[in-house]
This record gives sequence, structure tokens and C-alpha cells, in this order.
Amino acid sequence: MTTAPGERWGKATVPDNRSATPSTEEPDERGARGDRPAAVTIAYIAESAGVSVPTVSKVLNGRSGVSDDTRARVEELIHRYGYRKPPKSRSNLVELVFRELESMWAVEIIRGVERAARRNRVGVLVSEFGLQGTPARTIDDTVGRRPQCVLSVAQLSEEERDQLKAKGIPFVVFDPNEDLPDDVPFVGATNWRGGQAATRHLIELGHRRIAMISGPDHPFCLARLAGYSSALTEAGLPVEPDLVVKTLLTREDGHKAARDLLSRPDRPSAVFTANDMQALGVYQAARELGLSIPADLSVVGFDDVPAVSWVDPPLTTVHQPLAEMAVAATELALALGRGEDVPQVGLEIATTLTVRESTAPPKD
Repeated sequence: MTTAPGERWGKATVPDNRSATPSTEEPDERGARGDRPAAVTIAYIAESAGVSVPTVSKVLNGRSGVSDDTRARVEELIHRYGYRKPPKSRSNLVELVFRELESMWAVEIIRGVERAARRNRVGVLVSEFGLQGTPARTIDDTVGRRPQCVLSVAQLSEEERDQLKAKGIPFVVFDPNEDLPDDVPFVGATNWRGGQAATRHLIELGHRRIAMISGPDHPFCLARLAGYSSALTEAGLPVEPDLVVKTLLTREDGHKAARDLLSRPDRPSAVFTANDMQALGVYQAARELGLSIPADLSVVGFDDVPAVSWVDPPLTTVHQPLAEMAVAATELALALGRGEDVPQVGLEIATTLTVRESTAPPKD
């Protein structure tokens, strides 16, 4: 991965505004000394207000950390002298923002972003914001770096989107986990079709009691669940509420849900999970209960992270083309950054079913 630390691009500076000259109708802020410069600079504003240059910069950029009185004094001088902050060019940089970097598929996303960035001769900076609700300084850091564009994995709050828009920094949300306004650019996957394909595969093998371990009520989880339900209905099979468990997208929660499902007298003969981590939890539960995969239980996951091809038996899963999605998201964001007209701001990349050794016809 090519990284581009902020230092590589140099510190942000605000040059003199040579086109703005102080008004001669107002008294000099420093009295009769008459040493006001011919061109008003940010340093001149700071000296006149009795504050530091960083404080004036915060006011100009609408950032916090300045008292109301100081902000009012600085703003009054800015308006009095007609100071205008010169436009600052964006860095030759794509910033990829994760809420959490611990997921197994982060590497695939970074690989795709790097591929597109290298083709466009831009650098890549990877950031971790932390979960939503963390201090606003995180997005302030990104705004301060002035990247060509921002790719945010999973989510970008309305406030963060507004801050990026205000600074003219285009962004794309990657695989959003919440509903977005129609004008917010995003790249996702065909989650509904993926859920449908996974369930159809199990039905075609002869399974009739197929459970689903679903995830939280994020759009992509709901779409995968809807695909599962659609395939059952299409085959004339009932969607049994008792066979659907909603839990978190972790191995531990997949294990807990599977222990409950597989301990029942009428246990399912197959389980479809909302992601691969839950599927690994199903593997663990099956081993603990003495069940063999796929002889006693078929398992299908979703995502196709590299590790699931190495487990025993290798996992059948819905392949989400994360690297290809990341390439598409990067190209879309860069095109928006160049001011190009794009045919559509929302893209869905097709999923495919990868059949391995964790699925087989049921015993009966």
C-alpha cells in the first residue's frame, strides 16, 4: 500500500491576499502609527486582534476552540479589512477512512483503492475515525489535509458530509450500512441477489429447513435477509421466524446463535449467515455438538474473505468483490474531484456464489 503522511504534502499555509486592501474609511486598529501594510495578511489580522495566527485560522475555517468574544473580534476585523482567504488547492491524495480497521476484509478494500490510486498517480492515506459519535476533530483532520477525495467505509454522518461539502471535498461511501440521501455517492454490492443465490443453492441440494443467522438492521443485512426469504417463497417453502436469528456480525455471536439453533430437536439441516465471521462461529458450534460439516450440516457465508478458503472444510460463500468495489469507489470519487459529470452516483457491483466443500445434500 502506498501511504502519504500529511507531512509529505507540507503544512497548510494561508498566503497574503494581495488583491484585498484595507479600507481607508475606517480608523487604523492600531491608532495613529499608520504602519498598516498595503496588503492584509492573516498575521496582520492576528496582531490587530491580539491573538495568535492559529486562532485566526480556526475562525476562518469555522473550527471550534475559540471563545465567542474572540471569534466576534476576529470576524469584525476580517470584515473591516475585506480579508478573503485565498482558495487552497487540494493535496494529491485519496483518504480512505475506516471506522474500524480490524475487519478481515479491510486489506481487500485497501488493495482496490491502491490499485485505482496508482493508475491515477495519487497517494493513499488510510485513517481510522472510530465509531460514530467520536469528537469532531477527526473529520477536521481530514478537512485540514484537503485530500482530492474521501472514501468512507460503511458510514459518514450527515454532519461529516456537510463539513466535506463545505470545503469542496468530494466523497463516496463504501458499502453503506445505513440509508443515504439520494444525492450521496456510494458503491455497494448486490446483497439481495447474494442472499437469494445462497439460499437457492441450499434448496437445490435438497434442504428444506434452512436457518439464517442475520445481522443488525443495516440495509445490507436486511437485503441479504430479504434475498433469503425470497428464495424460500419462490420454492414454496415457508419463512419460519424461529429459524431466523438476528445478532451481531461476529464469530462469537454467530457461535452463540448456532448453538441455540443446532441444539433443538428439529434442528435445521443448513445455515446461511449474513457474513463469513458468523459462519466461522457456526463451524465452532457444530464441532462442539459433534456435528460434521457438510455431512450433518451445510453452511453458507457471505463476503468471501480470504481466510474462509483455508478452513476445514473450505466455506461455500457469496463472493462480495471488495477489491473491485474499492476500485469503482475510488474512480468515482476522483471523477467527482475533477468536476466531471458522472452517469450515476450510486453503484452496485454484482455478487457471485463461490461453492466449496461446506455444502452437500442433506442425509435424509
